Amino acid sequence: MNRTLEEQRIEFANQKFLATPLAGLIVWTIIGFIGIFFSEFVSVWSIFIGTGSIVYLGLFLSKFTGENFLDKTKPKNEFDTLFLYTAGQAILVYSIAIPFFLLDYTSLPMTVGILTGLMWLPFSWIIKHWSGIFHTLTRTILVLVLWYLFPEYRFIVIPFGIVLIYIITLVILRYRKQVE
Repeated sequence: MNRTLEEQRIEFANQKFLATPLAGLIVWTIIGFIGIFFSEFVSVWSIFIGTGSIVYLGLFLSKFTGENFLDKTKPKNEFDTLFLYTAGQAILVYSIAIPFFLLDYTSLPMTVGILTGLMWLPFSWIIKHWSGIFHTLTRTILVLVLWYLFPEYRFIVIPFGIVLIYIITLVILRYRKQVE
């Protein structure tokens, strides 16, 4: 049966959307703790490796949240593909973060923190809910403010700021259907 794009969008929007934000929350929490207990050299690598592994952790967690991203029996949904493109876009923005990192390594939590959060904006459009707009805007503003206010603690406060935004976003996503 061929489904229209609108039917596929509705089907996509009816998902839970817990696995990927949970993966981001876990990874950024680990990055924050590494910032507390390890050198900035280790913190830098935790950002590169950690943020690069969010998608894989999300795939793993999806088996436990009931989303099961790797389920081959589910019908193909064009919005799953679009979401993967937005994830790819987030990866490509490292081309912006890396040159700034090479000039000032403390820019890394800010640039990666903001740029990888941009994928939430098209997500909001897909599901026709403000949660992604909230996530992108508050994350961008908070990360930028923390970067300026706490220059000595950028590898700690920025990751934990992102964790706070993930917690709020997960609560919003969890209860979004009950509020509508």
